[in-house]
Amino acid sequence: MNVIIYLLPLALGLGLIGLFGFLWALKSGQYSDMEGAAYRVLSDDDVEK
Repeated sequence: MNVIIYLLPLALGLGLIGLFGFLWALKSGQYSDMEGAAYRVLSDDDVEK
């Protein structure tokens, strides 16, 4: 039962780190162009003719 004293703050801390990482990614524009990556996969720029 004493393990809860350590696990609860650890779980909350990891959750907050994940939340701040997600908010940082939103703020820095990581999710601004969702369709561009899908079209880049289909392009044949690296194929020599």
